[in-house]
Amino acid sequence: MAATTSWLSLTDLGRIYGISAIHCGKTLEHQGWRDRRGRPTQSALDAKAAMQTGPHGQGRTVLWNRTVCSQLLEQKGYEPMSRSLQVEQWTQLLEALQVGSPSITATADQMAEEMPGELLEDVNHQLAARGCRYRVSPRSLHARH
Repeated sequence: MAATTSWLSLTDLGRIYGISAIHCGKTLEHQGWRDRRGRPTQSALDAKAAMQTGPHGQGRTVLWNRTVCSQLLEQKGYEPMSRSLQVEQWTQLLEALQVGSPSITATADQMAEEMPGELLEDVNHQLAARGCRYRVSPRSLHARH
């Protein structure tokens, strides 16, 4: 069976390395794979680093090849975040949001929509172990799609 290519948004690609979508995009831009408007260059398309989906024009969605872009990011010195660190950070964030603060306008449910789905079980387990009553619903993860 042939391996399948994993295509990610800039946000999801950056999340692997603990960097923002903006920072990730600038790195791809410096490589010549992304133009100033955020579109993939012909060089990126030729390298199979990016693909565009949807109708031609401004509304096209750009997805980035996880394998090809990861090689570039790691050559530039970025290292993937460990799964345990990701679980810990999401647990701390969601726990803090559940407690609440007048200066925070986002809810735990809103932030949970951004959490990678593969972390769901581990984050919920950590929340329970800390005595936090909040749990991420699998439906929350599908709300962004």
